[in-house]
Amino acid sequence: MIKRVVFEDRWLPYLLIGPQLLIIFLFFYWPTGQALFWSFTLEPPFGGDAVWVGLRNLTEIVTSPVYHIAIRNTLIMSVATTVISLGLGLIFAVFADRGLRGMIFYKTAIMWPYAVAAPVAAIAWQFIFQPQIGIFGIVNQWYPGLWNPALNGAHALTMVIIASSWTSITFNFVFFLAGLQAIPNNLVEAAAMDGAGPMRRFFDLVFPLISPTFFLLLVLNVTTSFTEGFGIINVMTQGGPGNATQTMVYKIYQDGFIGLDLSSSSAQSLLLMILIIAVTLLQFRFVERKVHYAGSDKGEASE
Repeated sequence: MIKRVVFEDRWLPYLLIGPQLLIIFLFFYWPTGQALFWSFTLEPPFGGDAVWVGLRNLTEIVTSPVYHIAIRNTLIMSVATTVISLGLGLIFAVFADRGLRGMIFYKTAIMWPYAVAAPVAAIAWQFIFQPQIGIFGIVNQWYPGLWNPALNGAHALTMVIIASSWTSITFNFVFFLAGLQAIPNNLVEAAAMDGAGPMRRFFDLVFPLISPTFFLLLVLNVTTSFTEGFGIINVMTQGGPGNATQTMVYKIYQDGFIGLDLSSSSAQSLLLMILIIAVTLLQFRFVERKVHYAGSDKGEASE
């Protein structure tokens, strides 16, 4: 029988959770409500009465060619960084799980980037991709102008994607490694004795067992990819050249904090939130059904 904790003072539970609720309200619900209200008004940047404009802010945004570029870049970055960080994180975890000599150093070296802040990682990768003195400087000596992210939008977007992916690989690596180490060795050994090769064992046995971990990381990576690239972009490209690396979250920053267009940036925040929620719901609707939850009927029903 489960015993329930009963407080003698009826107000004590509210007093204990009060500070946390206050922080959530002040730093989440209140700003969210303000942004939602500003999305439908024309808000003066230096104070004054707001003017109700209805859907005009949203209409101007969705019809703006610059915003269309930001949406395209956001989707490209989201897909590319998710595929690269998940793929390399899984590959590194598979090798780290093999128990070879030097694995402790190998695991530690892969985990180090997780402690690097985004601006620091952006500076490091910007130096690496510098077309004169970086690694690509040697390439440009052989083929002048082959690499120049300061002028070529595709090069700049590629540079940002690589830097953003590098900062996420370690996070995925830790979760994948934990999932792989939770798989009993006797299952893998039994499959090997039955004649299954390494690739067959991985795709038919190992990957289905870590599919809940993969789905969790997929949702987290896709969700965070819409916002976490801000630090990388702000240091490396500032949205350029020619809006080639302009994303939805960075445009919110430019319009709201630099351009002081509070109404437009609030409306863009609303659209970004709707996009994130829609993408997350689609993943739970169409991807989760492929996930096998061991020991539950949910995975069997999904199949």
